Amino acid sequence: MVLKLLYPLVKYFTFFNIFQYVTFRAAYAALTALLISLLFGPWLIRKLKEIKAGEEIREDVPKTHLAKSGTPTMGGILIILSITISVLLWQDLENYYTWILLLAVIGFGSIGFVDDYLKIFKKNDKGLRAGIKFTSQVILSLAIAFILFFLRNEYTTLLYIPFLKAPVLDMSYFYIPFSVILLVATSNAVNLTDGLDGLATGLVIMVGIAFAVLAYLAGHADFAGYLQIPHIKQSWEVSIFSLALVGAAVGFLWFNCHPAEIMMGDTGSLFLGGVVGVIALIIKKEILLIIIGGVFVMEVMSVIIQVIYYKLTKKRVFKMAPLHHHFELLGWSESKVVIRFWILGGLFAILSLSTLKIQ
Repeated sequence: MVLKLLYPLVKYFTFFNIFQYVTFRAAYAALTALLISLLFGPWLIRKLKEIKAGEEIREDVPKTHLAKSGTPTMGGILIILSITISVLLWQDLENYYTWILLLAVIGFGSIGFVDDYLKIFKKNDKGLRAGIKFTSQVILSLAIAFILFFLRNEYTTLLYIPFLKAPVLDMSYFYIPFSVILLVATSNAVNLTDGLDGLATGLVIMVGIAFAVLAYLAGHADFAGYLQIPHIKQSWEVSIFSLALVGAAVGFLWFNCHPAEIMMGDTGSLFLGGVVGVIALIIKKEILLIIIGGVFVMEVMSVIIQVIYYKLTKKRVFKMAPLHHHFELLGWSESKVVIRFWILGGLFAILSLSTLKIQ
């Protein structure tokens, strides 16, 4: 919006030329989202307490978590609000990537909101039935995949693998089911990881920073050509979204760090995973996402391994899954688990960026 309203004034005052620069708009998108989170956070926490939107702690988690019962949840509303306002202000509204990303934010966020609403206000411990929740995610993912496919560029259906310059496969129409699987997987991966104060939030910040760099480079022909990565025209707008995501998450982390004053709930975790997947699809980093979101992959794999091994042997590999609970039961404090997982997340982000030159 700012670009559309203020940049035309450059013919009167050269100062307004600054609004065409992606780096400027990305920085202020992050700052705007951060300020909205910080300003509205206390108000939302107060309102959620008033309507008794408190977290119901399951009995099958470490006993230290029982003290969190009643902590306001559905905090994902704050992240969604911050990102949406910031994106509408600072991104190019004529760029279709802007609207695809907002569709993911609102769509996955709505599924999570309904799930949280049923758990909290309808006293339905399981929220949305698994089949309905999964079907909703698939339908939304299908819609996003079809949009990306029909607006495709020369790179859209190509599959790239880290450390290799050339694509290994043209997926053609199989791009659509591939995209659906990726989006549903990433959405649920962040949802599984969101089990400790600040854990998922901090990891999303690191993923967002990595994607901001990758999207900016992919959007510029000179950088993309030098690094020999796909040049996705105007994907630099995705870097603005990525930093808006980072700003909103940092603001939310102010209230979500241990001991958390608010939890994001499925309202936040489902959409955060969903938009991470959409960004990966847009800038052709679908496989690299396994490295960028390495901790999310570890969490999901721990659940898969635990379930399969238990069904085969009636024994457990981990004391509890997802993985963060295993380390809690080993005696690590919650803060130690979170900080060490953040360190791993940072290392994975750095490793992912290093692949730009190792190919």
